[in-house]
Amino acid sequence: MPIDFARELTGAERTQQGNRRLGLVLAFVAGALNAGGFLAVKQYTSHVTGTVSSVADQAVLNRWDLVVDGVVSVLAFMLGAMCCALMVNFARRRALRSQYALVLLAEAGLILLFGLVGGQLLHEETLFVPLTVLLLCFIMGLQNAVITKLSNAVIRTTHMTGIVTDLGIELGRLVYVNRHQVAGMEVVADRTRLKVLAGQLLTFLGGGVAGAYGFERFGYVSTVPLAVVLAAMALIPAMDDVQDWRGWGTRT
Repeated sequence: MPIDFARELTGAERTQQGNRRLGLVLAFVAGALNAGGFLAVKQYTSHVTGTVSSVADQAVLNRWDLVVDGVVSVLAFMLGAMCCALMVNFARRRALRSQYALVLLAEAGLILLFGLVGGQLLHEETLFVPLTVLLLCFIMGLQNAVITKLSNAVIRTTHMTGIVTDLGIELGRLVYVNRHQVAGMEVVADRTRLKVLAGQLLTFLGGGVAGAYGFERFGYVSTVPLAVVLAAMALIPAMDDVQDWRGWGTRT
C-alpha cells in the first residue's frame, strides 16, 4: 500500500476524501464480520437496536438468561467505544500521528485473534459462543467509535439504518420538482453525498457477501485477510511516531 495513501486513510490529519475512503474500507470490514459472525454464533453483533429490543422481548417472556446475554452484548459494544475514546484521547494529548491508527491496529489484532482461535474453541460451545459474541461486539464498538470520532459523526460503517435514512432523504431531494421557485429556497440534492452513502451501503453489502462466503468456504481463517488490510493501513502512522521518537531521542 503506498505510504502517502495509508497516511491519508489512517493518519491524524483528516480530509473529506480520506474519511470517505476509510469509511468504504471499514464498511466492507463491518459487513464481512457481521455476516460471517452470524454464521459462527447465529447473532448479528453490530445491531445494537435489535439487541436492545430483544432484551425487552425476552424480559416480558421471562427468559432472563437471554436478557443477560443481550445486556452483556450491549455493554461489550459500549466498552469497545469507550476503549476507542481512551486510546484516541491519550494519543491526542501526546500529539501522536497514530491516534486513529492505534485503534485500527487493535481492531486488526482482535480480528486476527477471532480468526485464529475461533476454530480451536469451536467444540467448547458453552464457552465459545458467549466469548465470540462479546469479542465481535467489542470490535464493532471500537470501529464505530473511531470512524465517528475522526469524521465528526458524519460517517457510519457498522450499521446501515442511518445511511439508508440519509440516502432516502437525498433521493427525495433529487426527485423533488421546484415548481414555484423562491430565491434561496430551492430543493437541491447533494449528489456527492448520494454517491458516498450509496457507496457505503454497497460496500457493506459486498463485505457481507464476501464474509458469509468466506466463512462458509474457509471457516474462521477467512477473517485473517481483514486483519491484514487494517494493519497495513494503520502501520504507517504508527511507524511515523516511532521515527519521531527516535529522532527526539537522538536530539536529546
